[in-house]
This record gives sequence, C-alpha cells and structure tokens, in this order.
Amino acid sequence: MPVYEYLCDACGPFTHMRPMSECDDPQACPQCADMAPRVILTAPNFACMPADRRTAFATNERSRHAPQTVAEYKAKHSPGCGCCSPKKPPRLMTKSKNGAKGFPTARPWMISH
Repeated sequence: MPVYEYLCDACGPFTHMRPMSECDDPQACPQCADMAPRVILTAPNFACMPADRRTAFATNERSRHAPQTVAEYKAKHSPGCGCCSPKKPPRLMTKSKNGAKGFPTARPWMISH
C-alpha cells in the first residue's frame, strides 16, 4: 500500500498508509482528529521499495477483503504447480537413428545408468 501525505490546517503535514482505492478520501489527523485533505508535498516513494517488500504489500492488498485459508490455498496450488514455482527451460535432447537419446549439454565424463 502506498503512503499518502495529508495537511491538517491546525497541526501541519502527516503521512498515512492507505489502499490505493481510498487515495482521494480525507484522513483524520492523528493529533486533533480533524479531517485533512490529501496533498502532494514530496515525490512518491512507493517505487523505491525493494521488490520483495512491494510484492508482499501487493499480496496483502489483494487479500484484504477475503484472505484464503490454508485449505483453500492447498486446493488451488499443489506442490510444484506452475504459478508458484519457477519454470525450468526445456533440456536439449537429440535422438539417433536407432532411437537412443543423447543430451549434448550433459557432462561427458559422467556415466549414466
């Protein structure tokens, strides 16, 4: 979730983390509880976050209305499913005339069984 800036007439500027869907709504001042409008005083800092933290915030925002239970997650994602695990590139393979498979990228000094 991004951090937005607000300007209270009595207390001055303050920041608050909110969902993007509520970006234009006024926020109550933490000191005097008056409603303060959103202002843009500095450059946004959301894009400067590390990728893993940004991914965690995005996941939390997606699941804030109806988070999944463990059983629901396991029903959708089996071990090694394509959406959760990185995909490996296909292994290079050649076939000879007699049907034998060969792997040119394999280590030639290793004996296969």
